[in-house]
Amino acid sequence: MPEIQQFSAKDVKIVKTQTLYDGFFKMIKYAFKHRLYDGGWSEVVEREIFERGHAVAVLLYDPELAEFVMIEQIRIGALATSKTPWLIEIVAGIIDEGETPENVCKREALEEAGLEIKQLRKAVSYLASPGGTTERLDVYIAKVDASKAHGVHGLEYESEDILVHRVAEQQAMDWIEQGVVENAATLIALQWFCLNKHKILTEWKEG
Repeated sequence: MPEIQQFSAKDVKIVKTQTLYDGFFKMIKYAFKHRLYDGGWSEVVEREIFERGHAVAVLLYDPELAEFVMIEQIRIGALATSKTPWLIEIVAGIIDEGETPENVCKREALEEAGLEIKQLRKAVSYLASPGGTTERLDVYIAKVDASKAHGVHGLEYESEDILVHRVAEQQAMDWIEQGVVENAATLIALQWFCLNKHKILTEWKEG
């Protein structure tokens, strides 16, 4: 990967950190200085950062049926700005300590959609909102048997109530145009799939 940016982590000095909240998630206040483009160092900058760990999101696809398996669940953060807080998403989960992203994909596919992954391919990795959180999401594409997808899933002790949808490929693309899909990871995964479909299917066929 070419080095475009002239600065790196070595060009940041952490002056102080302060834990503002420590529960299921954390809120940390950072005081830091950084190098300036015109030379020298900035004054001390203070920012509150949401620490929620890192996660994976996996787009489940059946190449035989040309269908995605997607899920629907309530997201209270969408209540204020969306038509409905029940969002159409792809399977996702937080990476716990000691877990690999690939293992999380397999675990979450079973927990949230009741499906076993046959093949798995890394798509892209992105920062959710680096101005306010450290969270990084790794996006994967997985081969599954969509004919086995049905019902309601999720873990009761995590208060999950997840409805599974079998979605025709063209329907999913129409949902992007219609604004039905609002979740960032889902939009990114579907668009990446469209750009790389031939490559993915070729790899799966050869693999």
